[in-house]
Amino acid sequence: MRWWKLLIIGSALALAAGCSTLRVAYSSGPTLAWWQIDGWVDADRNQAPAVRAAIERWFEWHRSTQLAPTAALLAEARAQMMQPLEGEAICRFNDRLQALTQPAIDRALAEAADLVPLLTEANFKAMEAKGAAELAEDREEFLQADPAERRAQALERARQRFERLYGRLGEPQLAVLRAGLAELPLDPDRWLADRERRQKETVALLRRLQAERAPREQRIEALRSLLQARTTPADPERRARQQRLAEANCALAARLHNSTTTAQRERARDNLQGWEGDLRAVMRSPATAPGTATAAPST
Repeated sequence: MRWWKLLIIGSALALAAGCSTLRVAYSSGPTLAWWQIDGWVDADRNQAPAVRAAIERWFEWHRSTQLAPTAALLAEARAQMMQPLEGEAICRFNDRLQALTQPAIDRALAEAADLVPLLTEANFKAMEAKGAAELAEDREEFLQADPAERRAQALERARQRFERLYGRLGEPQLAVLRAGLAELPLDPDRWLADRERRQKETVALLRRLQAERAPREQRIEALRSLLQARTTPADPERRARQQRLAEANCALAARLHNSTTTAQRERARDNLQGWEGDLRAVMRSPATAPGTATAAPST
């Protein structure tokens, strides 16, 4: 579920990590998705065809129904790039982005639900091992013992994210990031503990659904409820903390944008236009034939 959400939001934002154009990233998406999912569940040769088929169905549906509204949203964002922005406006944009990606998330949950009956204890153990390995990596990346190193790494991550849009940041923008990051209501220890708890809950739920041979609609609803509990926590304190962090991030993004130069805003506008053009080019180009985009070997 984590991978599907990252894939969907990443496509919507048109930020293709490590790829020169979104067209290349999108055409490689089924293969990348297969590698990511297989890295989590260690699919065997009997499971691999069903997983690959689910990925291809999702991309075919997403390509035909979701790229046009995503391109339109990028065009709206591009039109605002040369103007000052407020945090509230960025939060409203994020809300629209979340609404835009919801159908893709729902579709992914339905595809995932159809794969649950195929899971075995070997898959669950692979998920537990992968989760433990990622938690160890996150501790190393986010929970450095030296506070100065922790701040430096946080600044570097933020710098890389914003430079994907604005290009190289200068000292004025880095100063805004330093000050803003120091004010964010972050608690990496709690965040990591929550991640560990969510990983255990996910594996436990999948084990239960598989063992009970739950009907399809029950599987879909269970997965949707699990995801909903993470995006909108039932606990008022956690929900309020999540809202405070979201608003603080929007405010920081606005301050960073308002500190940029004309050339940096033009770069952001051009990037958004390029990503929008890439999406529209993907829409016009013929779809990849089933089975050709996910040619990675199964385990």
